[in-house]
Amino acid sequence: MIVVEDVHKRYTTRQGAGDWVLRGVNLRIPTRRSVGLIGANGAGKSTLLRIIGGADYPTKGRIERRCRVSWPMGNGGLEGTLTGRQNAKFICRIHGHHDDLPERLERIQDFAELGAAFERPVQTYSSGMRSRLQFALSFAFDFEVYISDEVTSAGDASFRKKASDAFRKLAWRSSIIMTSHDEASLKTFCQSGIWLTGGRALWFDEIDDALRAYKASTA
Repeated sequence: MIVVEDVHKRYTTRQGAGDWVLRGVNLRIPTRRSVGLIGANGAGKSTLLRIIGGADYPTKGRIERRCRVSWPMGNGGLEGTLTGRQNAKFICRIHGHHDDLPERLERIQDFAELGAAFERPVQTYSSGMRSRLQFALSFAFDFEVYISDEVTSAGDASFRKKASDAFRKLAWRSSIIMTSHDEASLKTFCQSGIWLTGGRALWFDEIDDALRAYKASTA
């Protein structure tokens, strides 16, 4: 289970503190339940995903992860001055994979399909190449809950299909918390839904009910 307790979030700029993106979000997300985050652009979906995945922190409130949770798939976690291989080695070692390191690296390299670029610094990569490596890294580890922000929409058509197929296999053995502008993807991968509106979160046991509530609010 993931516990989200009274989470508030706002960002500070040179002009001072901005508006609240999240305003007292409270959730209990079961481990074996895949959930879709729904809301308008700017509603805070990506912000909440980053906080749940540990890539960002709440301004107020807390997150309790009672299970193994991935970082947000396809985002962050890469050091630009290191090569793709060096980044992969570093992350594998952080997760305790020393004995099977060569096999892990081969798995990551094969999935990312970067060719010779795997040996070049990540700062030389295009955004699509970075996404391929980030997805490959995420798929290389076993988590109980995977965090996904538009995981099926990055890269070219061939890679999107590859990521989508791999993502579908994950859904059989793990749960997913995801956001997507593609309603079909949400219905395919998710059972429940969270509608973010006005900085707050509303839980729905059924994804279709969450989608209906969101659509009604925009009619």
